[in-house]
Amino acid sequence: MESLSTGVKHNWKAATTFVMLYVGYVVCYIDRSAMNIALSYIGKDLHLSTVTLGVVSSAFFFSYALMQIPGGWLTDKFGTVPTVTFAIAMWSVFTVMTGLAWSLVSLVLIRVMFGIGEGCYPSASMKQVTESTTYKQRSQATATLISSNYVGAALAPMLVSPMIAYLGWRGAFHVMGIIGILFVVFYLLFGRPKKQAKKEEEKAQGIEHNKVPLIKIIGRPIVWQFFAVVFGLSIVTKGLDSWMPTYLLQVRHIDLAGIAWMVPLPSIAAGIGAIATGFLMNSVFKGKEKMLIAASCLFSTVFMFGLYESKSLSGVIIFETLAYLCKSVGFSGSFALFAQLMMKDTYGSAIGVVNFGGQLSGFLAPIVIGILVSLFKGSYAPAFLFLVISAAASFIMSLTLSSKKIAKMKDEVSRNQQLEEVGN
Repeated sequence: MESLSTGVKHNWKAATTFVMLYVGYVVCYIDRSAMNIALSYIGKDLHLSTVTLGVVSSAFFFSYALMQIPGGWLTDKFGTVPTVTFAIAMWSVFTVMTGLAWSLVSLVLIRVMFGIGEGCYPSASMKQVTESTTYKQRSQATATLISSNYVGAALAPMLVSPMIAYLGWRGAFHVMGIIGILFVVFYLLFGRPKKQAKKEEEKAQGIEHNKVPLIKIIGRPIVWQFFAVVFGLSIVTKGLDSWMPTYLLQVRHIDLAGIAWMVPLPSIAAGIGAIATGFLMNSVFKGKEKMLIAASCLFSTVFMFGLYESKSLSGVIIFETLAYLCKSVGFSGSFALFAQLMMKDTYGSAIGVVNFGGQLSGFLAPIVIGILVSLFKGSYAPAFLFLVISAAASFIMSLTLSSKKIAKMKDEVSRNQQLEEVGN
């Protein structure tokens, strides 16, 4: 009876922790997306040109991408709770500060600091999921956590636009920042896993767990294989996110207000794909996860080619939605499988490297597409072809993953966690 009660308490605590991390990710994406929504208002208020506004947008992705690996290392070094707390608190403070910006320089510096804060969150949150769940739950929990990205992206316009309309862009950033600061308090009260508390107590008593040097983690080929898969798939998403509205307006001459109901479809499809990924990996593709990732990358390539060749607006929307769906399964599947291959003590640093690939694409894809469109005098065909090639590169890289090595690593990590759970 006592064992049952303990199990129920653990599951309840794990669920609470997961919900807090999920909400944290949603808040993260809403705060991040707010800049894109408010950009025109900021430009008008601060008298900034289109070029300088592009610098403001890139400032975040620059620091956010660069912080992925250090953020993972900090997570392994100091623990998930301090790192998650630092990340949310820092990005919330600089969200408030965004509303106080008075010039281009101040705005760029604030967004760089904002990116540093958010850059710590992915590794810390995903590692905390592995700390608060069993090994069998890792893949489902990780894939579901990633679906929060698409939920945040879908909610942002609905929440931020009205705030800007009623409070102005400065007031909107102030409100969102204060919400983030309040969320930190709730996280510390309800989101701290029991295992993490035990580790912090052991650290205070001078008990240290095995530490693996960051250089050794970075030197593992499988880390960079997953990096490459995620990088290629993220090029597709970041490229479409940044340029699709402009393409529809300039080439298709479509006012987005007229197809407002279609705009969230890719994000909705991607969210569904992320949630379904965990189920697929634990049932249909159990032991064959590589096949799911490879198939998803292949279909992403096919649908991106369909988008490239599409002549009608309906075709563009359909192929874009299908590409997002398949890309989401491959992307979420990569993170979910990777979570099963890494020991807890090294997971933060390792996932930081992989996620660096995803965020580096956010910095590079919009720039490359902009250059291609400019070089080919306004034609988007080369840009879409670039996205097709990126998806194809992910497919090819996914085929290099060794099924035997994956099975061996999963067995080793599973046995290690079982021993740890028995010890606890």
